[in-house]
Parts: sequence; structure tokens; C-alpha cells
Amino acid sequence: MLRLPAFSYLRPGSASEAAQMLHEHGDRARLVSGGTDLLPKMKRGQMEPEILVGLGHLDELRQVRVTDSGGFDLGAGVTLTEITSHPLLRAAYPGFVQAAALVSSPALRNAGTIGGNLCVDTRCNYYDESYEWRQAAGFCLKKDGDVCRVAPAFVTCRANASSDTAPVAIALGATVVLVGPSGEREVPVASLYQGDGKFYLTIAGDEVLTCLRLPPPGGWGCAYVKVRSRDTIDFPVVGVAVALQMNGPVVDAARIVLTAVGPQPLDVSEAAAPLLGRELDDALVEEVAAQGAKAARPVDNADLSYVWRKRITRKAIAQAIREASKAC
Repeated sequence: MLRLPAFSYLRPGSASEAAQMLHEHGDRARLVSGGTDLLPKMKRGQMEPEILVGLGHLDELRQVRVTDSGGFDLGAGVTLTEITSHPLLRAAYPGFVQAAALVSSPALRNAGTIGGNLCVDTRCNYYDESYEWRQAAGFCLKKDGDVCRVAPAFVTCRANASSDTAPVAIALGATVVLVGPSGEREVPVASLYQGDGKFYLTIAGDEVLTCLRLPPPGGWGCAYVKVRSRDTIDFPVVGVAVALQMNGPVVDAARIVLTAVGPQPLDVSEAAAPLLGRELDDALVEEVAAQGAKAARPVDNADLSYVWRKRITRKAIAQAIREASKAC
């Protein structure tokens, strides 16, 4: 049985105090709320913090608020189950709720939070093994090694982006609020990520993600299509979020965001240009799907072959476009 290593636990009185604790302790400390990703990785020796800074008790992070503009502020500590069961969110953002409902299993959605899912670690079949397995095979670039074991020609880690909610949030134009020792800033969700599976987040080490800010629905219809080996538990091997604005049968605006086919969510909305000002038909949808799938760069580090994942990306884009059009 894998056991948690020893660690100290700090209980801040606010998100600002949590940020100050991170600033004080540096790389020795990590935030924890639901712990559904962090704690198993501590058991496997993938993450080795000496100090955990708890957020789960902070009421300021557990609120769902309707904004003056008609959007929603979701505290980072709101659980995925709370999102999927919230009637106003279900009515305003069915695609976003759909993505939250597809994360892992019911038990883990009860503990996992929206902030945790936005920041969830990248994944790779080589990295996602016990310490003993990785030690025997040779450590990889993401943890303790100096080479990517699945793509040695790359100088950066190729572990896959794995958040289900991030691509939908990007497609909807959402932002997040980050709190650090020097104050608060608001940034687009898209700017949270970069193309390195090891250093995949752009958040400073002493910043706390406190809120996901969803803009007013504004006539956008959104859908999320997730491809995985099993109907539950598994992370995506391909994920596609599509958001459309339509005037009757005519597309006015379109956004397409991919996940799990590279180290960060990929905004391929430029591929949707042929949709604009036109009515959807099968040939048009397939044309856009084929163009959007060209940006996918899966490697052989996840379930199912990378060749199949590349091919299925096109089909997932087409399905997501059709589903989003029905949501408009």
C-alpha cells in the first residue's frame, strides 16, 4: 500500500494569507483543497511538498455569485458536483456543466474543485507510475530526470493537458482571479497555460487562484466532447470544446479549443473561419474539423495510440460543432 509521506499542514485565514504562506515557504509548500490529484501524486513520489497550505475551509472560495453583468463568479473551492447540480449554471452554461460532469467519477467530483481542475497536473503514461517503476526505467524530464522518455527529441516535457473544464472556460472567454502577496489580478483562462508539460502553469509560485469568472452567456451555445478509454474515472485522451453564436441557422461567431493533444489547451478557433456567415451542413463541418485537427500534436504517452488520437480529434471536433449548434 502506498502511504502519504510526512508533511506539515497550515490553515490560513484567507486566500491572501495562503498566498503569503506560499511566498514564505517557496517550493517547499503546495496548496491543497480537494486533494484528488495532489495526494495520490505525493504517494507516488511525483510531488514532494513538505508543507500543505489548506484552502478547503475558506468560505470565500466556496461561493457561487451572479455578477452585475449577468455572468457568474465561481469560487475556486466550489466542487465539481456543486457546479453540475446548480440550476442557474445548468441553464446559463450547459456546455460548461457538461464538462464538469465528465470529470472522473461521482466520488471524486464530490471532493474535486473547479480551481483544482483548472490547475490539474499534466499527465503521461510514463510519469504516472510509482516511484519504484520510474526509478527502474529511468526518471523522465517531468520529474527527477533530464530527458523526455516518450519524445527524446523534445527539450521540453510533452505530458498532456488534462483539465476538462479549462477548454470550455477558454471557449467561453472566461477569466480567473489570482491573489498574491502584492495584490490581486484578473487574467484570461487561456493565459494560465504554456507549452511545457513540466512548467505548464504561468501562475506565480506565491499566487492563489481564487475565482473563475464566467462572462454573461451572450447567446453562446457551447458543447464539450470527451474521448477516454472508459466512461468514467479516466482523463481525456482527446477533448474538444466548441462555442457558437448563431443568428437562426447562420453562424455569427465560433471558437474551438482542444485539450489532451499537447501540453496546454489549444485554441484553434482560426480553423472555424469558414463557418462564419454560413449555415451548417455536413461538408462544412467536416472541412472545419479537418482543419482544426491539424494543430493536434499527440505523442505516444496516453491511452490509445497517438495515430488514433490524432484521427479521432477530427471526429470529436465535428461532433462538438453539431452539439454546440443545438445548444444555441
